[in-house]
Amino acid sequence: MKKIKKHYSIGFIIWKIIQYASLLFVSFCAIIPVVSCVITAFKSEAEYQNTNVMTFPSNWLNLSNFVDAFQKANMGLAFRNSVIILVFVLLGSVLIGTQLAYVLNRFKFVGNELIRNLFTFAALLPGIAMQVAVYEIMTKLGFVNTLYGYIIMCMGTDVISIYIFIQYFENISISLDESAIIDGASYFTIYRRILLPLLKPAIVTSLILKGVGVYNEYYCANLYLQDKSKYATMSTALYSFTGPLGSRYNLICAGVIISLLPALIVFLLCQKQIYSGIAAGAVKG
Repeated sequence: MKKIKKHYSIGFIIWKIIQYASLLFVSFCAIIPVVSCVITAFKSEAEYQNTNVMTFPSNWLNLSNFVDAFQKANMGLAFRNSVIILVFVLLGSVLIGTQLAYVLNRFKFVGNELIRNLFTFAALLPGIAMQVAVYEIMTKLGFVNTLYGYIIMCMGTDVISIYIFIQYFENISISLDESAIIDGASYFTIYRRILLPLLKPAIVTSLILKGVGVYNEYYCANLYLQDKSKYATMSTALYSFTGPLGSRYNLICAGVIISLLPALIVFLLCQKQIYSGIAAGAVKG
């Protein structure tokens, strides 16, 4: 069989060159901060002061910055607090979000549309603009400077996940509910044993969005968890190396890498589930 030769026009070739060039440029811009952070993390204080950020360190086996960052920032305590917050916030967000979405989608009652509109309105408001009112409520309830108060606040600000679950419920046939009711199942049994397992893709998507946001949260963690000796998180611990006399960026970069390692390990171990969950959660119908 004869091979068919493809002839490309000059315009097509130029367009392809522009596409690949733009991809390379964006990739370069995205990877440069990470590379400079890794390089800086292995530099001594003197090397950081006397070289530019892209100059390689003299000793790649120098781990003193990582040891100092871990000990001086008390990152063991910070990691423990972050894990506790993540576990309870994600568990509570999934339970509250799926149950709210179940009620709003499956039951038609007076005020259903109003509640949905209020959720939409709340999602449009910038979080920083509501912190005065939220801080006053947290103070009156005695939730400031407590882990459980911060966890409850984080669980109550997850409007996006509720809409993800509502969107997914709309793609699940109501005939499943009707068949289960005929067989004598209660509404809670339908939710727990039939609908909740079908929400796995949406739950994975919600966990990723919520987990990344909570793990990286600095403003609220710094505002409500004021006693850093007991309630430091991974995001607030990194600010131990900043002060009025300057910042120790070699230790900060080492701390950043330490804080990234747990998320990287989780991603590598669960990347198949993460990819499948995002893909399935993004497809409607």
